[in-house]
Amino acid sequence: MARAGKVADGVANATLREPGRFFALSLDTFRALFKWPFQWQEFLQQAWFIVSVTVAPTIMVAIPFGAILSLQVGNLIRQLGAQSQTGATAVLAIVREASPIVTALLIAAAAGSAICADLGARKIREEIDAMEVLGINPLHRLVVPRVLACAFVGLFLNGIVSVVGIAGGYVFNVLLQGGTPGAYIASFSGLAQLSDLYQAEVKAVVFGVTAALVASYKGLTASGGPKGVGDAVNQTVVIAAMALFVENFVLSALYFQLVPQKGM
Repeated sequence: MARAGKVADGVANATLREPGRFFALSLDTFRALFKWPFQWQEFLQQAWFIVSVTVAPTIMVAIPFGAILSLQVGNLIRQLGAQSQTGATAVLAIVREASPIVTALLIAAAAGSAICADLGARKIREEIDAMEVLGINPLHRLVVPRVLACAFVGLFLNGIVSVVGIAGGYVFNVLLQGGTPGAYIASFSGLAQLSDLYQAEVKAVVFGVTAALVASYKGLTASGGPKGVGDAVNQTVVIAAMALFVENFVLSALYFQLVPQKGM
């Protein structure tokens, strides 16, 4: 009975208490967003830090990502006899789906883990408690700048992934598959449209906010010393990645329902 009680308590904590606390922190963070003064220095420092840890991995991941999509799509399009549309399909796949996913995973893995480790270390050193005693709202002082920094940087990382991925796909299509450079570029607007870029940017912002909120929640609730902080960092990456894939599905479904798609 005691073991069954512990299992039931664990299930209730995972399904009810933890999500409830997370949504409460998210709501409090949203309310703190409009409090003055805004922590510009903290925002700029966090944005620069996120850029420094994500730009290089983003470029390194985007090149093979674009190349793989170009190779796979190019072979499929060639089998269907529509090789002139290789550029259109590659651009559509990279801009609409690949670039937000790559951006989300890198923000969750690199930026999210760093944010969780920083806030978790402050928590176990009782710096968060000291701030509350002094009347300083930790959400306003620490969480809001990090959430906005992740959203801001994610917006531009998505653009970098799109540009680098399309360039990598172009090189591999022309050099390895014998594609025509002019046809690849001319077909860009065959299937893709400007709204695809807009929805990708919206996804990147939403993913950045989600990753930062998950990391902040896990960092502020860390306990058990350095081991607890390490566990919180691992949980942050896993939970953020799972949440981002769910959000990607929901946003993509809404986009297809609300925006008419372009035909060939």
